[in-house]
Amino acid sequence: MIRVEEIRLPLDHDAPALKAALLARLSVEAGDLLSFTVFKRAADSRNRNDIRLVYIVDAAVKDEAAILKRFAGDPHIGETPDMRFKPAATAPAGGFKRPLVIGFGPCGLFAALILAEAGYRPIVLERGKAVRERTVDTFKFWRQRVLDPASNVQFGEGGAGTFSDGKLYSQIRDPDHLGRKVLAEFVAAGAPEEILYVARPHIGTFRLVSMVENMRARIEALGGEIRFGARVTDAIIAEKAGARRIEGVVLESGETIEASHVVMALGHSARDTFEMLQRRGVFFEPKPLSIGVRIEHPQSIIDRARYGRFAGNKILGAADYRLSHQAKNGRTVYSFCMCPGGTVVAAASEEGRLVTNGMSQYSRKERNANSGLVVSLTPDDFPGEVSENPLAGIAFQRHWEEKAYAAGGSTWRAPAQLVGDFLKNIPSTDLRTAEPSYRPGVTPTDLSLCLPDWAVEAIREALPVFGKKIKGYDMDDAVMTGVETRTSSPVRMTRRADHQSRSVDGLFPAGEGAGYAGGIYSAAIDGIRTAKALAATIAGGSV
Repeated sequence: MIRVEEIRLPLDHDAPALKAALLARLSVEAGDLLSFTVFKRAADSRNRNDIRLVYIVDAAVKDEAAILKRFAGDPHIGETPDMRFKPAATAPAGGFKRPLVIGFGPCGLFAALILAEAGYRPIVLERGKAVRERTVDTFKFWRQRVLDPASNVQFGEGGAGTFSDGKLYSQIRDPDHLGRKVLAEFVAAGAPEEILYVARPHIGTFRLVSMVENMRARIEALGGEIRFGARVTDAIIAEKAGARRIEGVVLESGETIEASHVVMALGHSARDTFEMLQRRGVFFEPKPLSIGVRIEHPQSIIDRARYGRFAGNKILGAADYRLSHQAKNGRTVYSFCMCPGGTVVAAASEEGRLVTNGMSQYSRKERNANSGLVVSLTPDDFPGEVSENPLAGIAFQRHWEEKAYAAGGSTWRAPAQLVGDFLKNIPSTDLRTAEPSYRPGVTPTDLSLCLPDWAVEAIREALPVFGKKIKGYDMDDAVMTGVETRTSSPVRMTRRADHQSRSVDGLFPAGEGAGYAGGIYSAAIDGIRTAKALAATIAGGSV
């Protein structure tokens, strides 16, 4: 197969145009083209008056070697890379304890799947509930303000990504093409096939629910076991021959499960588990974070600003954006987890601590666009001596989440402010054009009550800058809702090249909670990598 990149066509091209462009690009006759498939399709909207579709195509042709030789100097034409998934080392016939996977978000889901496919019959321990029960609990919180600390946006089958836009792309390096395995498994579980070729695929919350259930069924059919309501409260770590090694875990019920290999696929909000592991001597280090708000605009404004006369085009769909600004105080302000045609959701997991996040359905047809508008920070911003407490980032998050809860009225209503009022440094008293989508509701107020001064300063500087990039972004009636603190894990459980903890053999920190991923796609990929490393360890091979 030959891979041909940078085939550019008008947005409204007809079906035969792609084949014609491919033939012209390769300088071959129609009879020499045996077949072709679209590997990737993206939209180039830099010129909104002339938006183009850009294709990467894999083609089967006669006399492939001659064509490759003819285009040897062309960086956009070459042999299609081998992207077939290389399975994990097969489980030995006997003599090993079943590995444990702690957490059943994207990372734990794929770690369990890969281990199950290789015959290791993993046991998954998830503190929350199965995805449909969890959805009921989450909607109850949004509608009735009744929080279940073990079953919410953060905890339960599917992880935090279940209540998001379902984005399936990342900027991480993926030299082994593990991302193709992720996408293929999602399609097999019920995702639309277009995620295999669109440049910025997404699924949406409701589709993720049934997909997660289908993947769980597959893991169980392969011999895996998933246990819900199984919160890990302790780790059994012993020292032997000068090395510390995991020997099992203890559940909240008091049950002990022996294991020599444990994947810690914790989400970024498993604060109690972080604290337990630190007490048991697992090495942690603090990592940079961000803090900010969710900003909402009518989706129609974003569509017109990004796509001009093409706004509303079916192929383009609801427009998204990525923005970044280096403020004078040294902070970076940037958009995070942009959700076109979505809603702002209550994402708390602890009583008295308010957190926001964004969510979209597959259709992306809600009235508003929303995005995190966040400001970077480093461990130097955490309270106390970080060297004495590598979990200081958790204290930082909790402090501002408590401030947000109070600013909203201590009833789970979120603090909100119009952009115009925020820029003028006056509290909001009502909200107009961009009706906030957050439920259980918002309280107009002053967001500086629940953000660090340096974050307020940086956001005030960035808003007009972003307004020049996207017309209407800094409109007076755009609304901001606070506070966004869970952009990533506050810690990193440092691991070695073989994916084991640098301080405990047999413990495999993985995914977003361990500080090695950010979002569904990268967490799933890290789950695959970690499972393969664990399998290699058990099988006695190399990673």
